[in-house]
Amino acid sequence: MTVQRVIRKVWRSKPTIEGAGVHLKRAFGNQESPDLDPFLLLDDFRSDDPSKYLPGFPWHPHRGIETITYVLEGDVEHGDSMGNRGDISAGDVQWMTAGSGIVHQEMPRGNPQGRMGGFQLWANLPASHKMMDPRYRDVKRSEIPEVSMEGGAKVKIVCGRVNGVRGPVRDIVTDPEYLDVSVPKGAHFAHPVKTGHTVFAYVVEGGARFDSGRDALCGPDSLVHYGDGGAVTISAEKAAVRFLLVSGKPIGEPVAWHGPIVMNSSEEIRIAFEEYRNGTFIKHR
Repeated sequence: MTVQRVIRKVWRSKPTIEGAGVHLKRAFGNQESPDLDPFLLLDDFRSDDPSKYLPGFPWHPHRGIETITYVLEGDVEHGDSMGNRGDISAGDVQWMTAGSGIVHQEMPRGNPQGRMGGFQLWANLPASHKMMDPRYRDVKRSEIPEVSMEGGAKVKIVCGRVNGVRGPVRDIVTDPEYLDVSVPKGAHFAHPVKTGHTVFAYVVEGGARFDSGRDALCGPDSLVHYGDGGAVTISAEKAAVRFLLVSGKPIGEPVAWHGPIVMNSSEEIRIAFEEYRNGTFIKHR
């Protein structure tokens, strides 16, 4: 018998300012990340005020992590030290593995109505992969399959598998799943997850019951952190809901984290910033 996961904790995202002055909401970060291994941070940068997002994220380094950017509205202009340039447009995903080190920039640009929206998730890398060669995956909206579930739910599969359909992002060391799920009012969504993996949901809009044992609905900007088990069931009894469902295999290693660099020790952090200052940070050709 499959054990249904129950909610361990629920909290709301909090306003913060990052980059050159981007106003966003942080669903979780350094304080919560020990409970969400291998995930480090989730930012929600939806806004209809260009002054709050146009300053962007000018050139900055990363090492030891992956950054996953999912755009819902508008565009994000990007460039990096591997020579990549382009736009992440509405519906697109950029899955960037920093590995041994990359320097990049991300500059949000709103749609014609001035709206910008999306999410950035940081995922840790184990010590064995922290100094791997960087790689960059530009996943277009047309490459992300959408599956219609029995009962009415629709699922966009960035990474993972639903009803035998696999998402385009594969061969990631932490075995993640990244789903964008929409459930109409009166319907439910049931999905198997791997026992022992970290699982969380972030509510984009609407509200639902993410645990049959709790009466309270989880509404917009709520982060739902699940306990262990083999499946999740979300019921949209009173309203439609859209949420991100993310899971991954915990790494279980020490985390040394300073700004955009995440390693296993303070000495590795010191070396990374020293290399950045003296121009030897970039290892890839």
